[in-house]
Amino acid sequence: MTRLTTVGGSFAARVLQARLEDEGLTVELRGNVDSQYAFTVGAMSRVDVYVPEHDLEDAKLVMLVNEVDSVLDLPPQRDRPSDPWGDRALWLVLVAIVLLGIIPIAHMASRL
Repeated sequence: MTRLTTVGGSFAARVLQARLEDEGLTVELRGNVDSQYAFTVGAMSRVDVYVPEHDLEDAKLVMLVNEVDSVLDLPPQRDRPSDPWGDRALWLVLVAIVLLGIIPIAHMASRL
């Protein structure tokens, strides 16, 4: 077995293991995997991912494909384009119309 990479935490290791095994590769995890002390940062969370030496190039290719896919993932599409004012602009226009309508009526009422 040859070390492919090192990841931080058992969750990341299990995700990578599942991806590699989905491609038909044999994977072995070594390090802090599913320990009762679940360290998620630093050197204590280190998990080494090993594959057979003859599958090393295929495993590297799978990791490269994962990286490319994650970079090319587009953000979710919004239903409408973002507006810096949002719905506030509509409310400002409505308030302005109401105020412009009230001022002349109040001025006429004061003459009576």
